[in-house]
Amino acid sequence: MKIVFATHNENKLKEVKAFLPDNIQLISLQEIECHEDIEETATTLEGNATIKADYVFDKYGLPCFADDTGLEVDSLHGAPGVYSARYAGENANDNDNRKKLLHAMQSISDRSARFRTVVALRLSKEEIYYFEGVCDGEILEEERGDSGFGYDPVFQPLGYTKSFAEMDLDAKNKISHRGKAIQSLAAFFNQ
Repeated sequence: MKIVFATHNENKLKEVKAFLPDNIQLISLQEIECHEDIEETATTLEGNATIKADYVFDKYGLPCFADDTGLEVDSLHGAPGVYSARYAGENANDNDNRKKLLHAMQSISDRSARFRTVVALRLSKEEIYYFEGVCDGEILEEERGDSGFGYDPVFQPLGYTKSFAEMDLDAKNKISHRGKAIQSLAAFFNQ
């Protein structure tokens, strides 16, 4: 089965390919010549994932799944949450977002947080399925590690002594929010 993963992020594409069964041929947005930046205008992770999956399905007629991920920090009342990718502004990069988060957390002792990913799978006009993954942890006081992307250098999963950015991809995938959501998606495909 051919299925589109609605992302322009090569890191995400690489992470997700490792999980899917052999009978699923993952197609990137580049492969279908979809170069537009799909606007994420919803106020929930589920809503943004649905917007992206629906956009590809409606425009290209191909089954598609999309994800949206948010970092939810307890002491910041769940922020940055659905706005994680643009926490420091519309044109911000990962580094800008991490700096803003560390600045906001400077004098805060409760550093508990979680990454949450929601995957929306659109198979037909009538069929849409959702899969969720959560990884609890804490925000570090400074960046550690140089692999991964996004908030990985400042997030340490519960029960571990390394940040996501200090872990190799296999170790991270086993416990990560996206890994858990994609494992649920893969299990669905295997049924």
